[in-house]
Amino acid sequence: MSVDDKIVGQIGQGFLVLFGVGKGDSSADIPYLANKVVNMRVFADQDGKFNLSLKDIKGECLIVSQFTLYADTRHGNRPSFTEAGEPVMANELYKEFCEAVAGLGVKVERGVFGAMMQVELVNDGPVTVMVEGRREDLV
Repeated sequence: MSVDDKIVGQIGQGFLVLFGVGKGDSSADIPYLANKVVNMRVFADQDGKFNLSLKDIKGECLIVSQFTLYADTRHGNRPSFTEAGEPVMANELYKEFCEAVAGLGVKVERGVFGAMMQVELVNDGPVTVMVEGRREDLV
């Protein structure tokens, strides 16, 4: 990933996490999300079955803040981003999430919050997953 033609983050095998923050999100969501990302079994074992997690393969995470995940495209042709979290709060939650994933033993590379970034991805396999915070699971 680069900003202004300078590489600011890169990883080997692992996850590119596009991290979006919405208006209702809070720090309470972070432990659930970090644990889910680190422990989700979506990497193939020796039999080709999805039995290995990011932690199992000693994978890495490139985490990019992405408010556009909250685009509302239901009306008209211009997306609305009114449900995206306010930038200061979103940046704090982004930093907390990066630190939480790193705290679980995974190498983390970060994007630059609010910057125009060029992200390159080699998608090695059929898995793209969306994970949402579920506050009821945290209680």
